[in-house]
Amino acid sequence: MNSMSCFFSWGWLLGVALIAPVALPAGGAVEPTKPEIRREKKSRLFFAGTNCALFSSPSHEAPALRKLELGTPLRLIQCWQSAEGRTWLRVKIDSQEMEGLNSSVRRGWINVH
Repeated sequence: MNSMSCFFSWGWLLGVALIAPVALPAGGAVEPTKPEIRREKKSRLFFAGTNCALFSSPSHEAPALRKLELGTPLRLIQCWQSAEGRTWLRVKIDSQEMEGLNSSVRRGWINVH
């Protein structure tokens, strides 16, 4: 009886070990996607794409002030290159309609790599 119990427990463990990797992504962990920014030609006007957030300073350790909705119009204030080679844009939300939404935060930094 003891050997039968041991057989089933090892069989269950082997079954889990063979099926569990199916749920993992191929090639390892999934990297967070970088934010997309779209630019209007010959203008300082940008539009927020997917995965955009305003940060309080040009650093990933800085807190995110707010997440931007897709298509939010942004005005470029400053462009900055970090020591790690990442490009950060200081932007301002450029629409009067957007002022009253979720947050009063209208300026911040976006990492565009």
